[in-house]
Amino acid sequence: MYAGVDLGATNLRAVVADEDGTVLGQDRRDTPQGPSGITVTEAVLDSLRTACATAGADPTAIRAVGIGAIGPLDLAAGEVQQPANLPETIDRIPLTGPIENLIDSDRVYLHNDTVAAVIGERFHSDRNPDDMVYLTISTGIGAGVCVDGHVLTGWDGNAGEVGHLTVDPEGRLTCGCGKDGHWEAYCSGSNIPYYAEYLHETTDIETDLSVADPKFAASDLFAAAGDDPLADHVLERITEWNTIGIANVVHAYAPLAVYVGGAVALHNSEQVIDPVRDRLDDVVMSNVPDLQLTNLGDDVGVMGALASARTAGTGDRSRIRR
Repeated sequence: MYAGVDLGATNLRAVVADEDGTVLGQDRRDTPQGPSGITVTEAVLDSLRTACATAGADPTAIRAVGIGAIGPLDLAAGEVQQPANLPETIDRIPLTGPIENLIDSDRVYLHNDTVAAVIGERFHSDRNPDDMVYLTISTGIGAGVCVDGHVLTGWDGNAGEVGHLTVDPEGRLTCGCGKDGHWEAYCSGSNIPYYAEYLHETTDIETDLSVADPKFAASDLFAAAGDDPLADHVLERITEWNTIGIANVVHAYAPLAVYVGGAVALHNSEQVIDPVRDRLDDVVMSNVPDLQLTNLGDDVGVMGALASARTAGTGDRSRIRR
């Protein structure tokens, strides 16, 4: 059997599958927000145990585990360090070592979550060219990149942190990582409410939205679009930042296809993806890629992690183990 784990800032998932990739057991839960990184590690282990129990298997029956996790990563230590979208009390989340102990095997492959997702796209999608990008717009923003058939990971596992590209040189908003002007600071699900509040404070646009309410969420903004002037203005600005960010990714990696996932995109594709698609031809000087929603929905990360487990961390179908 094989297992895949998807550790996000909001949700945690685990699946267990047989040698043919048929999912036999799974678990889904909220990602703990503290009090420490060890709490998150324990939740990952418990999620794997639950998925195994659902599959009727002992954890030691798992041959290999693939993990897609929020960053930044320390591959040498096998852990997440100082995650930008979790509370500051969570300084490190050990993953590789504890999971190796759980399954009694060293076949544990750790990836950035978007790297796992691009492995999932290449492994499962109907169209999976050798040059492609998976982009997530969710609690944070990141990308998994495949160039000439090679999935890029970076020496430390942190290639593809495109959410931390600087799109606003004036640095009017601060990202969760502590740096100013990053794409993620304006367009991620966790930061859209702050951007709406900022624009409300710095413009004369009227609104019925309670942007200063701590409970105000990105979903409230999208729901008000078309009826509220501020909501429309914020979404127009978000479209501009997303167009800049995606154009930067296209110019850097020349993908033939860009698949977009993450809760913000999946739940609001007509407001998030369609306007960017309409503008790319005006800002991209090279080939304009096919920009579309992921074929795998919110399963893309965990299925990519599972594909990693089945292929010794590569996503290469020729390396499926039997």
